[in-house]
Amino acid sequence: MPGGRTPWRAALAAAALSACAAPAPPNGDFTAPALAAQMQRRPIVLLGEVHDNAEQHAVRAQALALLLQAGSHPALAFEQFDRERQADIDRVLGATPAQGVDRAEQLAALGGRGWNWNLYRPFLELALQYRLPIVAANLSRADALRVSKEGFGAVFDAAQQGELRLDPLPADLLRTQQEAVDEGHCHQMPPQMLPALARAQIARDATLAQAIRPYLEHGVVLLAGNGHVRRDIGVPRFVSASQRERVISIALIERDTAADEVPPGAFDAIFTTPAQPRADPCQSLRRN
Repeated sequence: MPGGRTPWRAALAAAALSACAAPAPPNGDFTAPALAAQMQRRPIVLLGEVHDNAEQHAVRAQALALLLQAGSHPALAFEQFDRERQADIDRVLGATPAQGVDRAEQLAALGGRGWNWNLYRPFLELALQYRLPIVAANLSRADALRVSKEGFGAVFDAAQQGELRLDPLPADLLRTQQEAVDEGHCHQMPPQMLPALARAQIARDATLAQAIRPYLEHGVVLLAGNGHVRRDIGVPRFVSASQRERVISIALIERDTAADEVPPGAFDAIFTTPAQPRADPCQSLRRN
């Protein structure tokens, strides 16, 4: 979530928040074949990430390549593209490639600000190579802000709210998301702001679920932060019970994340990965 994106510990906490039917201990070595083997288990793959972790992205791209080489042909959905960009993406994909034109670069230019597109470029190149549908899946920052101020009716009509079970909003969902947002912001946010921020996060998850819905039967890989792929409060919460059985939620958790930060049953599979060197964002939040 560029702009409104929480710092890395928030992303980890949110990532830790993605839930599953049964506890999932960390898998073995974080390698492309091991990750691809998990991705092959079910046709709806929710592939988590810590957004700035370069090694995670490299191994994920290698794993996706292995999946495609084995004959899978899923749609590829990106949190990094706001849903308003879908028509522009389809226009690039539908145009006859011109000599010397870098189509991956054209697509990256349509992406949201705040993302390191060098990390996502390999996925775009694989999508182009294998002619995969590319899905712009995210709720824009502006719309998320509207939800935080005005409620879900700002972006979802009454029928959509009913279908997504946003009206009435289950109390457990709002409560757990507030806890995630609080943890993700290093417990530095005023308590009165937490419900609004939690609603925005819930709206993003619902939007991601809406975006991949047309591809659930055939197969889809969603690239998103760990928090979005949680089975208890993330995207799986907004798909039907029958489709939820076809989902695999995979978390990539950095090695310095304490095991007790990952709720039991949050994910179907967990890989522990090297940590990306970075400053502690909680320090800057405390200064503010």
